[in-house]
Amino acid sequence: FQIDYTGTEPSSPCNKCLNVSWDSSPPCTCTINFTLEQSFESNVFMYYGLSNFYQNHRRYVKSRDDSQLNGDNASLLNPSKECEPYRTNEDKPIAPCGAIANSMFNDTLELYRIDNDTRTPITLIKKGIAWWTDKNVKFRNPTGDGNNLTALFQGTTKPVNWPKPVYMLDSEPDNNGFINEDFIVWMRTAALPTFRKLYRLIERKNSLQPTLQAGKYSLDIAYNYPVHSFDGRKRMILSTISWMGGKNPFLGIAYITVGSICFFLGVVLLIIHHKYGNRNTSADIPN
Repeated sequence: FQIDYTGTEPSSPCNKCLNVSWDSSPPCTCTINFTLEQSFESNVFMYYGLSNFYQNHRRYVKSRDDSQLNGDNASLLNPSKECEPYRTNEDKPIAPCGAIANSMFNDTLELYRIDNDTRTPITLIKKGIAWWTDKNVKFRNPTGDGNNLTALFQGTTKPVNWPKPVYMLDSEPDNNGFINEDFIVWMRTAALPTFRKLYRLIERKNSLQPTLQAGKYSLDIAYNYPVHSFDGRKRMILSTISWMGGKNPFLGIAYITVGSICFFLGVVLLIIHHKYGNRNTSADIPN
């Protein structure tokens, strides 16, 4: 199930937020009501999706400093030149540097169930959404005396488009700074211009009841992320997984397409072989 909340349609509740800027204060908010026709029985995965956003651009992919993201203190204050033009700002090194971090998705999504005009919030879990290797190996906060991230990031400045520095991404120490899972998920770049990234988890609490019952719901959006300038689109996606994983038709379509082409070429080559394969290839000159 997915909802497009870009707001390009005049009738959309989010149309008023269409031309929002990165530093809008307070953020523009909108609410979209929708109905689930079928219940979601198992754990639910909540994604945000973007379209026409090319995270696979060569210069964009290179615009990061992996040593800095791994907690190297020297790289923290002297980022890689690959981060240009988002390497420094006002003569201070940017942490995290680069175009990927600078363009981090920052909409806030909240889900509510509506029952007899009463809105009940759905618990959204923000931990466990990043790959284990990313969370525990590739991303590390700087090291130093104490665990005060404000002091550890002293001498650096926030990315240009961020409303707050990296050490204020979350109030929980194990989900703050470079190890913030929303940040880690964003930093794993997508291969295609239309993609989705895991935003939150909704766990099943009662084995006798579905995770999300069929009925009326509302999505509250803090609309911070501008996409209208490059004709992009934004959407919220609710999905479950089976023993085979989540629903994603791309891989199946790709396999069927490539398999069909290979089968067709195989038939063509077989016909050519039978038609021309028995021709006399001897170099002897006939009498």
